[in-house]
Amino acid sequence: MPSSLDDRERRWIGLGGAALAALAGWVNAVVLTRYAVPVSHTSGAVSRMGGALAVGELDKAAAALLLVVAFFAGATASGVLIGSSSVQIGRRYGVVLMLEGAVLALATLALSSHPIAAAVLAALACGMQNAMASAFRGLVLRTTHVTGIVTDLGLLVGHRLRGQAVETWRIGFLGQLLGGFAVGGIVGAWLEVHLGPAALALASAGAFGAGAVYFVWRHRALKRP
Repeated sequence: MPSSLDDRERRWIGLGGAALAALAGWVNAVVLTRYAVPVSHTSGAVSRMGGALAVGELDKAAAALLLVVAFFAGATASGVLIGSSSVQIGRRYGVVLMLEGAVLALATLALSSHPIAAAVLAALACGMQNAMASAFRGLVLRTTHVTGIVTDLGLLVGHRLRGQAVETWRIGFLGQLLGGFAVGGIVGAWLEVHLGPAALALASAGAFGAGAVYFVWRHRALKRP
């Protein structure tokens, strides 16, 4: 994100990114709390697959592979619907968010009795979200995991410790994403413990509702002269 962006634009992008990160943290925490399976990224799934193959547990390896394939499929679907990884007003983010909400609703229905299906559907939803807005004018945006965020934060702090000039807003922006994911995870885990599958249903409703609001706003904006 270049320094030419005004404060208002940065603020809205930061809030939107933090909200998406919170949603992903929420979904991941619900599934992780219930089944000890991460779904908002694929690093853990690939490692699980390798470990399972090493000891001959083919069923567990297949389940881990399904998570990776589902995340990939979600990202692919998002790419087809939006057509670009760069954030731009007017793209079909509302449609993707509503689809994400629908997929999470299906995951909610499967959460109690079909754990693998629920995890696969949650991974599909996270893949859709992560690819929905992965870049904005040169800034990489990943909202379903924080490895890159922590890496970039460490890099910026390291540069500052060396006495190099660092734009403060970049640290604040990455901090918003990290904080959003953490808060979402805490809320999701707490709700899962107290409400069970309803915790994921609330995340589904949030995604679908946000998508519907953006969808309506987008169509009204496009109709303006």
